[in-house]
Amino acid sequence: MKKVVQKYWWILLPALLVVLFLLNVSLGSVKIPIADTLRILTGSEPSNPIWKDIFFDFRLTKAITCMLAGGALALGGLQMQTLFRNPLAGPDVLGLSSGASLAVAILLMTGGLGSLFSSSLSIALVASIGSAMIFLAVLAISHRIRDNISLLIIGLMIGAVTSSIVGVLQYISKADDIQYYLVWTFGSVASLNWTEILILGFGVVVGLAISIICIKPLNVWLLGENYAMSMGIHLIRSRLLILIGTSVLTGIVTAFCGPIAFVGLAVPHLARLVIDTTNHKVLIPAVMLTGAIVMLFCDSLSRLPGSDFVLPINAITALIGAPVVIWVIVRSKVIRV
Repeated sequence: MKKVVQKYWWILLPALLVVLFLLNVSLGSVKIPIADTLRILTGSEPSNPIWKDIFFDFRLTKAITCMLAGGALALGGLQMQTLFRNPLAGPDVLGLSSGASLAVAILLMTGGLGSLFSSSLSIALVASIGSAMIFLAVLAISHRIRDNISLLIIGLMIGAVTSSIVGVLQYISKADDIQYYLVWTFGSVASLNWTEILILGFGVVVGLAISIICIKPLNVWLLGENYAMSMGIHLIRSRLLILIGTSVLTGIVTAFCGPIAFVGLAVPHLARLVIDTTNHKVLIPAVMLTGAIVMLFCDSLSRLPGSDFVLPINAITALIGAPVVIWVIVRSKVIRV
């Protein structure tokens, strides 16, 4: 069975994506039958005209956001795990998500500005600025430090510093302002309009294009820096491109959807279960498809079918991702008794 899946993954993964997409757009407080969903997708009129507005303005935007965010975070995680040759590296190891969180915390928890700037686009802009500031700092440090492990540790320390500042802000802020911030940290894929989706999609395409350019360096980097140099890879330029690509993917998703955890860390390992290869020419599309599938699945679970109650997306991704991370640690024998 496993060999069949590995051989025909390029058929099975898109088919599963389509199934989960149809399931996702069919779930919600308003029940829309699958038959009417298919009518809307094919351009026909549904039984109830209101369903068409609900579908295009809410459910389709949410499903597309899931696919873009899941694919982008998964690809960012794949690149970080390859660059640092660490199975527990994720797209947030550079501190970009922490930078975005700090910027949003400053906006929402200083002087009651949350009520004035609570639109998703303004929060996305501030989060983008926070991610960009951290990225520029990491970029400056990467020019002075050539050791990837040291760069990884510095990224984690930047995240720790920003988390400490956020903690101080939470301690001294008002309850209403803290609530605004906490809602953002839960992550959301349901608040984007079509304009914001176009911006998100453009950012994902840019990050993907950079990743495609880096396919050869990523393949060679698995064998170590010395081997990469012997193959004619310019280490500094390649590392810079990989960092830029991951920063674009992580930053744009965090800006519009909040800090979504575990997807970038766990999905590359799930994809490798399906596809037994280290060739990034195959891994990149497979990981992006798997990321989109996982996000659609998690969002469908968060909808609690039959109920109007919706769970935070981060709660579901943690439930799915944490066991995968535990499995990776045990499998790679990182913990030794």
